[in-house]
Parts: sequence; structure tokens; C-alpha cells
Amino acid sequence: MEKKQADPSLLTRREMLGITGIAGLTALTGIKADAAPRTAQVKPRIACLVTYWGATRSHADWIIAKLMDGYWWQGAHTPSGIEVVSVYIHQFDTSLLGQKVCKSKNIPIFKTVGEAVTLGGKDLAVDGVVIVGEHGDYATTLKGQWMLPRWWIYQQVIRVFEQSKRSIPVFNDKHLSYSWDEAKWMFDKSRELNFPLTGGSSIPVHYRKPDIEIDIDTPIKASVMLGGAPDEGALFHCVDVLQAFVERRKGGETGVKSVQCIRGPETWTWTEKNPWAAKLLESVRANMNLKPGHFQAIEKPNVCIVEYNDGTKAAIYNAREVGWTYAGEVQGHKEPTIISMLEWPGPFSQYHASNSQPHWIVETMVTKKEPFNAERLLLSSGITAFNMESNWQNGVYSPVGRRIETPFMNMTYRSTRGAQFNKGERPPNVPYMRGFGE
Repeated sequence: MEKKQADPSLLTRREMLGITGIAGLTALTGIKADAAPRTAQVKPRIACLVTYWGATRSHADWIIAKLMDGYWWQGAHTPSGIEVVSVYIHQFDTSLLGQKVCKSKNIPIFKTVGEAVTLGGKDLAVDGVVIVGEHGDYATTLKGQWMLPRWWIYQQVIRVFEQSKRSIPVFNDKHLSYSWDEAKWMFDKSRELNFPLTGGSSIPVHYRKPDIEIDIDTPIKASVMLGGAPDEGALFHCVDVLQAFVERRKGGETGVKSVQCIRGPETWTWTEKNPWAAKLLESVRANMNLKPGHFQAIEKPNVCIVEYNDGTKAAIYNAREVGWTYAGEVQGHKEPTIISMLEWPGPFSQYHASNSQPHWIVETMVTKKEPFNAERLLLSSGITAFNMESNWQNGVYSPVGRRIETPFMNMTYRSTRGAQFNKGERPPNVPYMRGFGE
């Protein structure tokens, strides 16, 4: 059955102008948007390109709803500083909520990625792109990687950039791609065409306990990251949180030397042979008043081991009842630094938790600057991909995956950002009820 999406050619001139402002004029008259006078009050116009938009757990709804209606930031509801002017939905027929929300907001849903970013015209006609390639009915690779079409959507955006001879900021939810080659291509294109690229997990900017940031140039020797990480998608959240902390170490980021995945009881054999990891793990258990042996009692343990080019070490454990917790061994400090990102607030908890990320999306689109180095996003994507590769190489036959050397992950940079996480009073614990149904 043919998708019943809005055909921009059927909109009246008044409707198009009402929806898109100057961009509508561009699509109808061929006048470039940049050629029309604009005031400082004009909000950046954003195209949202998603795989699936349903309730109540799809990232598209969590993120785009806040880009339209505002978000909770630093103790108060904050109006959105951007305007969503177009949408593309890859799995349109099953995205009933997305259809209803866009209809209620008078936002056109286009049939192709290209039409969504050109507003049905020939050239780029928006000021920013938000890609939410998370959720939907997609297959997995034999390695257990979810084949979400983030790269497929992104490369069509790049085509429009190249033919229009200009580029705009892009946000990509979670990891760039399940494939390292695709992720590296995406990063390289952002540098070649000189546009801000951001994305990743929402958890590094979630509320923290204690609500502190690690100082830049902290002499971190080793790190442990704990969180629910039974599969690729969940592991990425833990990896991205880890990277947000370790990139602040003395000398800055030096890149990743190797990645290895170990599963099952061999997880604890490796831990016993690496006292730095065992000590940090025990420090978290004691800090959170958990019973002895709590982490070892998990049903399906696994650890992702990361070595950095400067000798720094890290281990990411699949854990429970700790939210997402980071522990770092800092040179000269007697006790480890422990920072947790704990419970999601609200009955529809994950919807209410995803406030900080829309804030930084808006900041990126307004300032045209990356909120953090995009190299972090690439490294997090790569660590996740090669953990799955390690698990596949030997791991399918043995719980000890092959240690994979990663000389190509040699990104170096220095983080200069201050604290970026949410603080203050949390959003009210009110039900998430759009009233659209499914």
C-alpha cells in the first residue's frame, strides 16, 4: 500500500507560508532562504528525520515533543528555541502517533529525506537536521547489531548539502552507526563540509549524584562504568557516559588502542586478574550499600575492556540497581571518584528524563556550535561496534572474545567544556498523556 503522506504540492500557498515562513517562500518561489531578510527573533527551522514514531518508548516522541513544546532544564520549563517545520518517517505506516502529532501541529510529513530538508524544493531550505534513528521493526546482524538506517538517512542529507553547496548543524541520536566504517564516514563528512555534528546518549547530561563534574586535566589512571548493558543499544549508553568522563583526563583524549568483550563467568576471572577493576567495582558496591557479591549475582554478566593509547584503562560492566555509575581511580586521591546517574523520574519515566538532550540540540541549532567534541561520539560508536565484533570473534564459541587492536581510533582532542548536565528541581511526576493514542 502506498504511504499516505502529505504531498507538499497539495498545500496552499497560505498553508505553506504558515508552516515554514521564509522556507515556504523558498520552496514556492525559488528564492534562497538566505537571500530574504531575517530578524534575530526568527527561530532556526528544523527537519526531523526518524525511523519510527510511536508511544510511549520511542526516542522520536521523547525528543521531538520537547523540540516542539519545550523541555525541563535547570529546574524550570524552558520554551523551545527552534521550530520543527518538516518530518520524514521511514516506517510511516506503523508510526500512528507521529502522524497524529504532526497533523495536530500542522507539520508536513514528506515522503523522502531529500524533500524534508528541501521542503519540497531543490535546495536546502532548513537551518538544522535532527536524525532519530532509534526504534522500529529492523533486523539485526549475526553479531547482534541492530541495523537501524542512521547512515542511510544521513547520507541523503549529505547529498542535499553537497548539491546546495552549504551545510547546517546535524544531531544524530545515539551512536552514529552500528558499523565503524559508516560511523567514520559520517564524522569525516562533517569535517569535510564544515558543519557541527552532535548526538549520542542522553545519559551524560542527565541528573547526577553528586551533581559534580570532573575537572579538566584530572589525572585519571583507570575507570569502571556500571549500567544495564545486555546488548548493543544499552551498552552504548554506558560507553558514552564513560567517554564523557575519561575525555577530561590529564592531557586530553588520546584515542583507543584496543577493545575486548568477555561474557559469562569469565567476566569475574578477568576481574580477579585485574585488581584495579576489582577495587573500583568494590568501591561502587560499598558506596551504594549493596550486598557483598551483588554484581557477581547478575544473570548474564559481561565486561567491555577498553585500553587507551596513553595507557589509561577502563572496563564497562553489565550491572543492575546502580542506574549508570562511573568510578575513577585518580592519581593522588585515596578514594575513587564515584558519580551516578540514577533513576528516571515520572510514571512514564524515560519520557520525563529526556530533557537535557533536547536542550543541547536547541543550543547546537541556535549557536551552530558542537556542545562537545564530535570525536567523542565517534569513539563511543567505535568502542560499541568493536565490542560486538570481539564478542563475535571467538566470543560465539568461547566467552572470551578476541582483543581487537584499533589503531584507526586514534582521535586526539582536549575537552574544554564546563558542566553540561541537568541540575536543580526535577520535572513534576505527572503522567505522560498526549491524548492521541496509537
